[in-house]
Amino acid sequence: MADYYEILGVGKGASDEEIKRAYRRLAQKLHPDKPGGDEKKFKEINEAYQVLSDKQKRGQYDQYGQTFEQAQSQGGGGFGGFEGFGGFGDMFRNASGGGINFEFGGEGFGDIFSDIFTGGRARGGRGGRRAKKGEDVAIDIELTLEEVFSGIEREINLYKRAVCPSCAGSGAEAGSKIVNCPACKGAGEIRQTRRTILGSFTQVSACPDCGGEGKTVEKKCKACGGDGRVKETAPIKLNIPKGVEDGMTLTLQGAGEAGPKGGVSGDLYINVHIKPHKYFNRRNSDIIYEAEINFSEAALGAKIDVPTIEGIAVLTVPAGIESGKVIRMTGKGMPRMDSYGRGDQYVKVKIKTPKSLTRKQRELLGDLGKEGL
Repeated sequence: MADYYEILGVGKGASDEEIKRAYRRLAQKLHPDKPGGDEKKFKEINEAYQVLSDKQKRGQYDQYGQTFEQAQSQGGGGFGGFEGFGGFGDMFRNASGGGINFEFGGEGFGDIFSDIFTGGRARGGRGGRRAKKGEDVAIDIELTLEEVFSGIEREINLYKRAVCPSCAGSGAEAGSKIVNCPACKGAGEIRQTRRTILGSFTQVSACPDCGGEGKTVEKKCKACGGDGRVKETAPIKLNIPKGVEDGMTLTLQGAGEAGPKGGVSGDLYINVHIKPHKYFNRRNSDIIYEAEINFSEAALGAKIDVPTIEGIAVLTVPAGIESGKVIRMTGKGMPRMDSYGRGDQYVKVKIKTPKSLTRKQRELLGDLGKEGL
């Protein structure tokens, strides 16, 4: 049998509060209804906490150590049932999703979990189950820098589950009645009880026949088989805002798959990819451009034409500029998503060295060299 202290990750001298904090942290991480949860380990930490959180039981465990089970079976004080843990089951009735619940007799456990889980599954026989949300859908979209600059509206065709037109999402054939699920008798859940050294352990899971709703229909819709959804291709308009950046994910609420039996639709996640540009590199809301100039323009200064995201603009190059220097063009960059205004365009100057010269150019450069240039 694994050591209870090791299971919770605390030392044997841990205080009650340290044990409680350790259990709370592990319960949040391992609960089967949580992403990445582990049902087996979750049961282990429950068992460990049930012992170590009770002074009398903890004392017996410390005394007998790894022979704890044998001592209990031989009348070494015993652990009885789960007196003191009634609130534990209530916590799991509110756990998110429709997975597994655990219930114990007594009181005192619920306060640990009151702030761990919110929303989720209401028991079918006690008010019904909240309708499931439809699956989220993710797509990739590729844009040009010009499209990002102006913002665009693009229509796509998305193949997804949509509300069944025959039953309007109810899953029932026309005229069919809603009745209690025969498998769970309207409770919406299936219970399995087994005994352990610590008493009775009840595992509660959503009824697989009705999905935890406690209700079903006499005749299922022929078009959707009772799911309330059918697969179809639907056109969706995407409004891409100005200034969106490469790697961003935009969310379109309710544009994912329809929920089963009238449930809320999931969301559509749009992963943005921006194509490389012929002239520009982008840095957040700024644009980087490299311009080549010749010796005379660098020495004497010049006005040159440079491309911007909006078209050609005139840039003044100051006399005596060195290769690698950067000139800022204020307000010539991309729109900012999070605020008004635009970024800037930065022009990096590169002085072009000619690879071949005419005879006259050589003579002139020779004369300049004699002058110290």
